[in-house]
Amino acid sequence: MTGRLYLDTAAAAPVRREALEAAWPYLAGAFGNPSSHHEFGRGPAEALADARARVAKVLGMRATDITFTSGGTEADNLAIIGMALGHQTQGRAQGRAQTQGGSGTAVPPRRHIVTSPIEHEAVLASVEFLTRVHGFTVTEVAPTFDGTVTPEALTAAIRADTVLVSVGYANNEIGTIADILTLAGITHEAGALFHTDAVQAAGWLPLTGLGVDALSLAGHKVGAPKGIGVAAIRARVPVEPLIHGGGQESGRRSGTENVALAVAFATALELAEADRHEAADRVRAIRDEFISTVLSDVPGSFLTGAAGTAGPDGRATRTPNHASFCFSNTSGEAVLLELERLGVTASSGSACAVGSDEPSHVLTALGVAPEVAQTSVRFTFPSSITPDQGRAAARAVISAAESLASSFA
Repeated sequence: MTGRLYLDTAAAAPVRREALEAAWPYLAGAFGNPSSHHEFGRGPAEALADARARVAKVLGMRATDITFTSGGTEADNLAIIGMALGHQTQGRAQGRAQTQGGSGTAVPPRRHIVTSPIEHEAVLASVEFLTRVHGFTVTEVAPTFDGTVTPEALTAAIRADTVLVSVGYANNEIGTIADILTLAGITHEAGALFHTDAVQAAGWLPLTGLGVDALSLAGHKVGAPKGIGVAAIRARVPVEPLIHGGGQESGRRSGTENVALAVAFATALELAEADRHEAADRVRAIRDEFISTVLSDVPGSFLTGAAGTAGPDGRATRTPNHASFCFSNTSGEAVLLELERLGVTASSGSACAVGSDEPSHVLTALGVAPEVAQTSVRFTFPSSITPDQGRAAARAVISAAESLASSFA
């Protein structure tokens, strides 16, 4: 191969030049604080409001629903912890009002959360914080082997005291897509709130019509610089802020907003959405050929996540740019090192678990043996990939596996 092929866009996508150019004025001349009521603040304030409206339009939401954060992890924390505690605060206020009005005893606040064991670490850690510090209880719904949370399993997990359900739209390690519209509908029938981490879905899957109360996004997955994200939470939902201070972002996240990165995010998200249909169809075909070649030519390899591109209802079951395997006859880290030598950059899973020697929590939750889970390799393609590059990547995987086979026989 000539040149280096980057197949780790689930960790970070290349920054779009248009996003950088859009951000530059607010890093240079238009440097004012958007909260300042003078000439230097008005331009940044207008740019921030415009960025908020543009993001909302892509999501099919209102500008008042959009809170800019430092990234997807903070967005997950704000949505999950903020909504769960916001419900408690609202419940206590209603209880005081009822007591003072003599209308009887208030209904106890809901303190149960439903999620799955294959969620992103930011989701699982937020839920763990609520259980450890605030006394919430949690039920983790067991997914199917391909990483699907079924409607039946969710229905069985929801209780009368469930306040929040959080299920990811597209899994970052195995690429499986959840039927968010159906799961959100089940949740709302039970009177609970629904959040989805849509970080890996942006630019590849529809972001409108999901029926959710909140979703999380990260700029560096769609071509904005790192350090910007969005917690899109319906304005009607009470949210307890995690960061206190000047009351920016409608009181949901205090602190001077990063106008430049907000503008960059809006620009990158719009471009990703505009390209989505064409990119998804083209990359999916390249990805499918890649998967077929690897499975047929690498002994002991198997695909993790959803096997097909569509389920029986015609709905996509795996993000178009994603392929992940276990190579049970070798070592995942050894494969990655050999691929790096051959000019292909991939990953062993979530970038948020870098440095960990533990097997993937996603794969072990799906029933993959720990020693096999440690052989996992994830390939996530950029929208710019060509068929020839996809074939070259497959040849590199085959070559790497062959060269390492004798060492791990």
